[in-house]
Amino acid sequence: MTTGTAYLLVDVAGTECALPRRAVREILPLPRLWRPPGAPPTLAGFLNLAGAAVPVLDLAALFGLGRPVTARQALYRHLVLLHGDSPLALMVDRVADFVRVEPERVRPVADGATLNGCVAAEMRIGDRLVHGLSVDRILLAEERDRLAAQTREAQARLAEWAA
Repeated sequence: MTTGTAYLLVDVAGTECALPRRAVREILPLPRLWRPPGAPPTLAGFLNLAGAAVPVLDLAALFGLGRPVTARQALYRHLVLLHGDSPLALMVDRVADFVRVEPERVRPVADGATLNGCVAAEMRIGDRLVHGLSVDRILLAEERDRLAAQTREAQARLAEWAA
């Protein structure tokens, strides 16, 4: 019997991170996104998912890890669609794998040790140290409010074009 907690391993600008499996709804190849004028660099744009405007956050930009991406690298980017009350997707350079991590291989990180406490744990996977992200703490409260307002505007724009 396999024990431990399931995580999705992702690459964010060369930094290996893990998202709790329970937070992940779906993994999508990078589709065409639309980006409103004046949007912050962390907002990669919006995805039209069956008529719903889904905001897409660029984790590399959000974490200050931005680096130029070649056209070939961009082909392999993925969106990680999250579960939750508000639609949200995270853009990562690559989805690597699902893994199970035993509790003794996970060490909590103090809330104040990272921006907004978004790195909740460090986990040892093989000989690698991986950052365990808390999806609830990726954005600050003010950022969540602004993103919600932009999402409402994007949804209204989609509705204008609905048949």
